[in-house]
Amino acid sequence: MQLMEQEFVKTEKVDGVIFNMSPSGGFAHSQINGNIYHAIKRQLKDSVCVVSIENLDLYLSEDEYVIPDIMLICDRQRIKNDKYRGVPRFIAETLSPRTALRDRTIKLEKYAKLGVDEYWIVLPKERCVEIYYLEGDRYELKQSYILVEDEKDENYNADKMLALRAMPSVTIGLKEMFDI
Repeated sequence: MQLMEQEFVKTEKVDGVIFNMSPSGGFAHSQINGNIYHAIKRQLKDSVCVVSIENLDLYLSEDEYVIPDIMLICDRQRIKNDKYRGVPRFIAETLSPRTALRDRTIKLEKYAKLGVDEYWIVLPKERCVEIYYLEGDRYELKQSYILVEDEKDENYNADKMLALRAMPSVTIGLKEMFDI
């Protein structure tokens, strides 16, 4: 039984180091990823673009690959055998205790170097999203939201719509993102 579990372990390889992606990020992690994925997917009808969730390897180089939680891809011809060798328009990573440091440092740097225009870091426990845009060769934090659902609170923002910079017509509501 233990051998079978090892056969299905997802990994990422960056700078010659193999990172184990198992166990998964948990229920909230997968629900939030699903919410983002479905919001984007339903708005891509009649589009050349496609959105992926958690199971498509993104090759950073010939020998480096990661598995972003969410990717928006507009050059489908670069997807072959569950591998994508191109530049996504957008990536979102939902943090988990196992991946938080890597998502905030190594992956942030690698995605910027690759030329990914927009990178969201989603914090499930805090119900927060940080939105980074590529400016030159590095990311700058441009927006950050912590969901506030109490309509009486002066910081209420549950109805806030977030738009992708590369495709402004593609939006997701802040409350919708964190609906678990």
